[in-house]
Amino acid sequence: MDILADTPIADLAATRERLRAAWQARKPDYTQRRADLIRLRDVFRERGPEMDAAIRGDFGHRSSHENLLSEVMITQAEIDHALARLRRWMRPRGASVGWRFWPARAEIRPEPVGVVGILSPWNYPVNLALVPLVSAIAAGNHVYLKPSEHTPRVARFLRELLAEVFPEDRVAVAIGGPEVGAAFSALPFDHLLFTGSTAVGRKVMAAAAPNLTPVTLELGGKAPALICADYPIEQAAARIASGKWFNAGQTCIGVDYVLVDAARRDELVAALLRQLQQRYGDLVEPRDYTRIINASQYARLSSYLDDARTRGLRIEEPFADSAPREQREAERIFPPALVIEPGMDALVMQHEIFGPILPILSYRTLDEAIARINALDRPLALYPFGHDSAQIEKILTQTLSGGVTVNDTLLHFGAHDLPFGGIGPSGIGAIHGRNGFDTFSKLLPVFYQRSKAGSDMIKPPYRGRIDAMIRWLAK
Repeated sequence: MDILADTPIADLAATRERLRAAWQARKPDYTQRRADLIRLRDVFRERGPEMDAAIRGDFGHRSSHENLLSEVMITQAEIDHALARLRRWMRPRGASVGWRFWPARAEIRPEPVGVVGILSPWNYPVNLALVPLVSAIAAGNHVYLKPSEHTPRVARFLRELLAEVFPEDRVAVAIGGPEVGAAFSALPFDHLLFTGSTAVGRKVMAAAAPNLTPVTLELGGKAPALICADYPIEQAAARIASGKWFNAGQTCIGVDYVLVDAARRDELVAALLRQLQQRYGDLVEPRDYTRIINASQYARLSSYLDDARTRGLRIEEPFADSAPREQREAERIFPPALVIEPGMDALVMQHEIFGPILPILSYRTLDEAIARINALDRPLALYPFGHDSAQIEKILTQTLSGGVTVNDTLLHFGAHDLPFGGIGPSGIGAIHGRNGFDTFSKLLPVFYQRSKAGSDMIKPPYRGRIDAMIRWLAK
């Protein structure tokens, strides 16, 4: 593969200025926005096999079925969702002025903000680049995209795809590593979206602060699954397995640890081990199991298990003998592992795992389980499992997370009418569907005064009827 040369840092500001000048000269109307989205959808469909090959090349291997589900299906559904609702989203929204200002009227106009910067990650490198781009284009903006340097083949694919769809003064792509990313974050965008780790999110927010650039941060955290005592273990295990080992756990809303009632902890462990065997066989030739993105991430995950061993924790590694360690490291195949009852000081509980290691913790009471969730930062996602609606309601009201799927995992991400975003260390702001459209719009309040209005009377001297009117209005 020809490696793309990094975008010179000196060129970043000029590109943003070109995008801004073109936007100012001709702000995209409904016809252009719709045509852009249709063309993006059509070209994206045509180049699906190319996208699949790029992702598999960057990961070393990822199942084409996982690419279809996480990249193709989600992206195309987001485009179709926007196309079906774009005209309605763009309409001014009526707003009440209240009886005191009658007969005036008001409305809220969604107006494009200008140039949106997007810093996209490596774990779902197409979906997490194009879904926010769809929202930004639907809202009438121009876009400057900076894909992750850890997926260079996908970065090349995205640059070529977007160059085929958009003129260079409407959408541009910057290529490069951390230095380019830092300079990109510091550009005076009209809005900046970053998807990635909390640590890097802090740096992005700090870089954007001198320009007072509005930021949306889609970060991560330790997303728990909480199994209530009335929920069937086999079904919980199957759904948690899907939410954990899809993409080898490299998912920002993936299940990061499980809380289960103490009496059924070992039953859950056994059920999860059965799920792994059913899904991946003996893992000798793992066609459906995604590789870890790079050696650095592999080493990080290995250090978590090394720490657990040093602490004497019970670790279940059903595929430990599937291949020699050297071979697994060379191919970046990190087998799934369960860590049983780690303390809060263990590395697997100190950091977002972002890989195929799953801690299993038991609880005695639901209050204890909720307290353990609340002892950590507010997560990007929460997965309660239970049939008792009162218990589910208790979990929902006594915790706070970016989003929730009840009795399953991950699926709220694909519901385009639901806002997707975190809270605090797991993120700021939200995207998807109309929420993404609004994020990249200025919701402009407009107040229309009539030719004759009662406010014309409210002026000094405040005596007599005017004094009485003001006092009446202020009641």
